[in-house]
Amino acid sequence: MQLGFQDALFSSAVRVHQKLIGDLFLVSTQYKALVAPQSFPKSRLYQTLAFDGVEAVSPVYFQFGKLKNIETGQKFSIFMFGLEPGSPIFDLPEINRNLDVLKQASTALYDRQSRPEFGPIAERFDETGAVSLEITPFNSINTAYRLNVKGVFSLGPSFGVDGNLITNLTTLINIFTDRSTESIDIGLVKLKPGANVQQVKANLIAHLPDDIQVLTRQEFIGMERAYWNERTPIGFTFRLMVTMGFIVGIGIAYQILYSNISSYITEYATLKAIGFTNGYLLITVFQQAVILAVFSYLPGIVFSSRLFSLAREATRLPINMNVDQSLLVLVSIFLMCSISGVFAVQKLRSADPADIF
Repeated sequence: MQLGFQDALFSSAVRVHQKLIGDLFLVSTQYKALVAPQSFPKSRLYQTLAFDGVEAVSPVYFQFGKLKNIETGQKFSIFMFGLEPGSPIFDLPEINRNLDVLKQASTALYDRQSRPEFGPIAERFDETGAVSLEITPFNSINTAYRLNVKGVFSLGPSFGVDGNLITNLTTLINIFTDRSTESIDIGLVKLKPGANVQQVKANLIAHLPDDIQVLTRQEFIGMERAYWNERTPIGFTFRLMVTMGFIVGIGIAYQILYSNISSYITEYATLKAIGFTNGYLLITVFQQAVILAVFSYLPGIVFSSRLFSLAREATRLPINMNVDQSLLVLVSIFLMCSISGVFAVQKLRSADPADIF
């Protein structure tokens, strides 16, 4: 379960990165993560068009706003993207087929996978075909802006984002008046077919000003994962939980094996008295450890899969039981039981048949 939550942290954090259309990504040198961005001049992005191998570029604008629940009236943080008309930035058909709709003023697309705090927006849209929302900038108390939902898509929340909303750039600037179209958050660079990604990247780094970073998709994803893993308390907490789970597992397995050895210490002593070596007894204990590992793993994976399903429905996070994770847990259980067996067998090594009889 702990590995599942940790994996959900990283998987949800890079959902946007995986769906952005681009071969290279430009961000500010001060950029840390999607939830803590730093803008940079738009001119930097368009300078890349002068380099060999670059085919097209697209700017990405985003901002946190406060969305009013359509039923309760309470306001919750939502992540908003601003698209330039006719410039797709996501590899999501649900969004791209509605680009013409987004050209209309005060229209938006809503992420149906957003958490339920915002109210039944997707359900209301499915029924009526349009939903009116109220957006408020974070730095404003009374200023509210009306948006009309004209479409839905599926992206999903993360540990830092509860929901997503997409509108056109003009609408985004009208809502967040402190934003400028000349400052962008991410620059998407699409390369020509056959262009060498690493060569173009090196060329951009060598000639562009040093106030931006040029990243491949994997580097961009790695930066986001590193932020959540190393720079936030939640990353440390999950690592600690996994480590403590491993240590506790060793303790539980040790208690079981030690109790078993204590219950049959006379029988073990008899085996030592008639000539069986400590090595033979060690193998016997390890066989018990293997049996313990197998028969604890089977119900464990069944219950965890069910709990994963419940947690996924409750949080809308990608909490899944995949093959790699299952194999890692199996190996970890064998390792835990083996370590426990090493400690538990010490009682047999010190057992003197003469004292027992």
